[in-house]
Amino acid sequence: QVQLVESGGGLVHAGGSLTLSCVASGSFFRINAMAWYRQAPGKQRELVASITRGANTDYADSVKGRFTVSRDNAKNTVYLQMNSLKPEDTAVYYCNADSQPTMNGPRYNFWGQGTQVTVSS
Repeated sequence: QVQLVESGGGLVHAGGSLTLSCVASGSFFRINAMAWYRQAPGKQRELVASITRGANTDYADSVKGRFTVSRDNAKNTVYLQMNSLKPEDTAVYYCNADSQPTMNGPRYNFWGQGTQVTVSS
C-alpha cells in the first residue's frame, strides 16, 4: 500500500508561482512513474504532467513552458513548479503514482487526496 500526501497548494494572484510536493510512503519496492493531475469544478480530471523514474517528462499543452515536474527518487517525492499561473489553472491538484510491492510484482496505481490551487485574476 502506498500513501501519497500533497502539499504546497494555496491562493495566488495571476502571474504568480507555486510549488507542489507529493511524498510517497508505505510499503513498496519501487515507485515508477509519478504524475500530477488536476480537476476543476464541473470538469473531468486531466493529466498535467508526468515523470518516469528516469526523469522523462511529459506535459499537457496548456502548461508547457510554465510548469516543470521533477522528482527525487531517494525521497520518493515528486514536485510541480508552477510559474505564470493563470485563473484557468485553478483546480484541485492530485498526485498519482505507479508502484510495485516487490521487484517482479504487479504494478498498482495510487492517488493522493488532492491540494487546492486557486489563481485570482
